[in-house]
Amino acid sequence: MKFSGCLIASDYDGTLYNNEGVVTPQVREKIAYFIANGGRFTVCTGRTVQGFHAYESSYINAPVLHANGSTCYDYETQTLVFGDSVGEEIFEAIRAVVKNFPTASVEMYGFYNSFVINRSDTSHNHFTCQGIEYGVISDPSEADLPWQKVMIYSPDESADIQSFLQKNHPEVHFLPTTGRYIEIMKHGVDKGSGLLKLADSLCVPHDKVFAVGDGFNDKEMLVAAAIGFVPCNGSKEALSVADKVVRSNNDGAVAHVIEILDEMF
Repeated sequence: MKFSGCLIASDYDGTLYNNEGVVTPQVREKIAYFIANGGRFTVCTGRTVQGFHAYESSYINAPVLHANGSTCYDYETQTLVFGDSVGEEIFEAIRAVVKNFPTASVEMYGFYNSFVINRSDTSHNHFTCQGIEYGVISDPSEADLPWQKVMIYSPDESADIQSFLQKNHPEVHFLPTTGRYIEIMKHGVDKGSGLLKLADSLCVPHDKVFAVGDGFNDKEMLVAAAIGFVPCNGSKEALSVADKVVRSNNDGAVAHVIEILDEMF
């Protein structure tokens, strides 16, 4: 079959979904064609396992990458493929952020339980809109370990917190994401490293690994892939590393990717 040994990983919001939060029939039809011809299709999202509710075997037939590549979960077998966690090594950094930025909310997403320090209405809504139960704590040592990722929210102070971490806590690996959140993950972990680990677990050669994404946190995934596709309405950061620019997410970006691969194979 023409797509045997191929893997496509798509970002979720703003890429696979249109702006109304829908995977359109056009996109579903193209993914079904790709899968029927031997391809593996998955999602690579910043959402954690608990916060991702869009799995459907009709259009996802490979384990899903969560928390910007730190976690990979197989919904068919209901097993964790891998989990690159973060924990005690960033306790002091979290305490320092809370001390120096006392209005900042710190969200800790575990594999089973999640927690928040300095809960705000935004943090509460961030958990509940994803259907995630959480506990309120005052120190990171009170949270169950390990964590898939940590998110810091204080939008007016985001730049200052990033500078503070860079200067005082170089052991912390973080990236700014949508809504001026700051996401902390294990060193060396990103969507790109997660994508290649998934490919290796599936015995997919790296020259048949393809990715499509629109955001700042997709850059490493786009670079790691043999071809990185970016919707034409993607962020300037994603577009700066695009190998190919495709139609917008509202016009079937993922369908366009498969049309291009169909011509290549």
